[in-house]
Amino acid sequence: MSAAVRGEGGPPARASRGLGARALDALERAGNKLPDPALLFVLCLIAAFAASALLAGRDFGLVIPATGEPLRVKNQLTGAGIAEFLTEMVGNFASFPPLGLVLVALLGVGVADHSGFIPAALKKLLAVTPRHLLTPMVIGVGILSHSAADAGFVLVIPLGGVIFAAAGRHPLTGIAAAFAGVSGGFSANPIPSSLDALVQGLTQSAVRIVDPAREVNVLCNWYFNATATLLIVGIGWWITERVVDRRTARIPIDGEASGAALALGGMSADEKRGLRWGTIVLLAGLTAVVLVAWPADSPLRSPRGELAANDAPLIKSIVPLIFLLFLLLGIVYGYVSGRYRSHRDVVAGLGRSMASMGEYLVLAFFAAQFIAVFNKSNLGALLALQGADWLRELGLGGTATIVGIVLISAGGDLVIGSCSAKWALMAPILVPMMMQLGWSPELTQAAYRIGDSTSNIITPLMPYFPLVIIYCQRHCKSCGIGTLVSLMLPYSLAFLAAWSALLLAFWKLGIPLGVAAPFRYP
Repeated sequence: MSAAVRGEGGPPARASRGLGARALDALERAGNKLPDPALLFVLCLIAAFAASALLAGRDFGLVIPATGEPLRVKNQLTGAGIAEFLTEMVGNFASFPPLGLVLVALLGVGVADHSGFIPAALKKLLAVTPRHLLTPMVIGVGILSHSAADAGFVLVIPLGGVIFAAAGRHPLTGIAAAFAGVSGGFSANPIPSSLDALVQGLTQSAVRIVDPAREVNVLCNWYFNATATLLIVGIGWWITERVVDRRTARIPIDGEASGAALALGGMSADEKRGLRWGTIVLLAGLTAVVLVAWPADSPLRSPRGELAANDAPLIKSIVPLIFLLFLLLGIVYGYVSGRYRSHRDVVAGLGRSMASMGEYLVLAFFAAQFIAVFNKSNLGALLALQGADWLRELGLGGTATIVGIVLISAGGDLVIGSCSAKWALMAPILVPMMMQLGWSPELTQAAYRIGDSTSNIITPLMPYFPLVIIYCQRHCKSCGIGTLVSLMLPYSLAFLAAWSALLLAFWKLGIPLGVAAPFRYP
């Protein structure tokens, strides 16, 4: 591998680096001076306790949409609050949303990796994919992974690093490209998913505040989101090649995963045979899922007969299905290729995958405590509602208001990572406000989803952000918060600007956002 890819050539002369590059350098240095992510969440937890005590009892003139009650910050720094925090500490950790998903999925993926199936599959993938198309392929797969809930965070992002390393490119470039597709392009998808139904349900509830008879179609943003897929892939490809690749060339590859990732070579006969049978198991498993889910009365469908609904057993079973499929194909590959001799080898693969997650468990514990206190104190709700209220008071024109919703959503995403939680707070304010100004709820929802997606990749408070740092540190030990944010900020800003411009273009040209999606109301 060349010195540039290995990061041994050092940074170019300062004079040759533009203002943008130097700004990102400064951001990286400042970010990496922050404490370890685990300690950072501890400090945030202390700050949340203190802020809740300082702001408690104040009247902000805001109303919680769901209850109609005045918004009050709840003091968590009281005897009762601390006692409640201590009693719920274990529950906060155990119920931390990404924790179970990550651990269960990685059990199966760990066996597939330990047995050799994933390295063999990557060799095959690299043999049929032109090197110059790796970037759009990884970003595109990341976008398509949205159809499988949050599976992209535990599958696509780490594999992006390994794929790029195997192709002789910097693994952090691959991780950044995959992260941009999975999280930065969160609402861009040509395939309708459960997220569409989730957001539409909250929009529908907000619409009924003004017009109980008005219906919002679940596919009201489908055309727009499908078009945005091409935009995100294209811009992400350009940013990866022209900006991120140049930055990662200066980062040395010295992690534990780098040696194995870079050692991929030709395939032996045993590997080819194992890959063939492992792929057969994967296809057979997927076929079985399709056959079971296809009938109208399938137990994998929701009570209303839908497969993509949030309450559909199929959607709720995505992670267990990943675990089972990867476990089975890993076992089959291991025995066929000769890597596994007994069940103890399989158990060793399970243990190895869990052992690699030790640091993430520490991060998840403290992150879960901070998020629990932050939400319970109503600090997140205060920031989101204040932003929406500020936008309403400005009374701007159509274009400025739409862009304002995008920016308010993006700003709220920095403190509330959940798409549904944030929209549950903001929709009852923004949707009726826009309807009264003559703009449709479908347009408001599209603007919200842009902001919700584009700042995911630059906020350490996003639940999966610490996990992505762990992925990076497996290849580059020096990688910290500043490194990852400086890599992802160009994606975030470019996506925000281009995606907003696309929405305005749809509006100005009268291109439908989706099914039954007018721009004006009524």
